[in-house]
Amino acid sequence: MLRALDLLALFDESHRTRSVRELVDASGLAKSTVVRLVATLEERGLLWVQSDGRLTPGAGLLRWAALAQEAWRLPLEAVECLRVLSVESGGESSRIYVRQGTSRVCVAQHEGTQQLRHVVRIGEEMPLWAGASGHVLLSGCTDAFLRRVAKGAGQDPEVLAERARLAAERGWAASDGERERSVAAVAARVTDDQGRVAAAVSLGGPSSRFTAEHIEAFLPVLTKAARELTELRFLSAGS
Repeated sequence: MLRALDLLALFDESHRTRSVRELVDASGLAKSTVVRLVATLEERGLLWVQSDGRLTPGAGLLRWAALAQEAWRLPLEAVECLRVLSVESGGESSRIYVRQGTSRVCVAQHEGTQQLRHVVRIGEEMPLWAGASGHVLLSGCTDAFLRRVAKGAGQDPEVLAERARLAAERGWAASDGERERSVAAVAARVTDDQGRVAAAVSLGGPSSRFTAEHIEAFLPVLTKAARELTELRFLSAGS
């Protein structure tokens, strides 16, 4: 099951189609295993064989995509909140991340107006241990979970615990170059009706626009957005 899902994950905007050989090379699985998994996925409508023999995501995924879009569609008030945050920050991109297993996923964003900006795809999984949003999302986790994330990423659990502790104490976190060189961010926590961390709302862009002075200027509008999103109660910590 996991291997079949891993094969599907090899399709993205840069690889809309794949050959069996490409799947074998990218996955590291034996050709016989890939052929068997492809046959199963094709039978279930999750892969489609084109006339040229190349594979592409199947029509069966459309139903799941529609369900996911409906489940994660933000209320208009939340969409407006992200837009206002972007405008009030001077045109930086604003985003909402949630924790999914040991990763974080961007579920909504408003693209900024700055010419130089960092691009994030909706639904893209990112490491939970890195980045301001990751710090915020970890601030609501147990010590055992922090150790699990650290072990899986080959990170120092003490460093990770300190980042989570600081984010919990402040209610926000900042990062610079942790996941990608010259990319920085600042994020604040969005909580559910029981005060648990449900999401992180963030601003992100090049490090040159996220100096200590810039972050200090961002914090009032960012924390205001976090409070407004919290009041909307559109997410739960178990999402």
